[in-house]
Amino acid sequence: MDEQIKQIAERLHGLRDALELSSEDIARSCDISAEEYRLAESGNHDISISMLQKIARKYDIALDALMFGEEPKMSSYFLTRAGTGTSIERTKAYKYQSLAAGFINRSADPFIVTVEPKADSEPLHFNSHSGQEFNLVIEGRMLVSIDGKNLILNEGDSLFFNSKLPHGMKALDGKTVRFLAVIM
Repeated sequence: MDEQIKQIAERLHGLRDALELSSEDIARSCDISAEEYRLAESGNHDISISMLQKIARKYDIALDALMFGEEPKMSSYFLTRAGTGTSIERTKAYKYQSLAAGFINRSADPFIVTVEPKADSEPLHFNSHSGQEFNLVIEGRMLVSIDGKNLILNEGDSLFFNSKLPHGMKALDGKTVRFLAVIM
């Protein structure tokens, strides 16, 4: 995980340099705190997908370019075979596997997300980003909190929501949860 976070941080720094912007400029234009952005660019802290998506949308670059360092190239279709999607482990608790990393100009970002269980006392980490999100539980059970409302999702359950609302999730029953997340 640490090496992947450092690589994302280097790409953020490179983008900022190319745009000739300060970290405060990027933070302000993407509606994130300057401190959060500085921590992300340091490579020593977790970087949320929601923050990367805000930056990608604001500066009209592919989310994949920030996450994986690769520009999508396909425009007709992009096939992802089982278990082969480009993946990144943001923390020990979250792993994102992109299902459309090679498709250019897509209007949604589909991921298989794997969440490892945490201690019940550990607080949820909340994100918010523009657009909408769809989650479909493939394996396990998870708690999803959206704007203060707690929902339990079981295998096969799905949820579609306004992702501008603060939201967070965690695996339940001490077991790993896997779900399809589509960010639009």
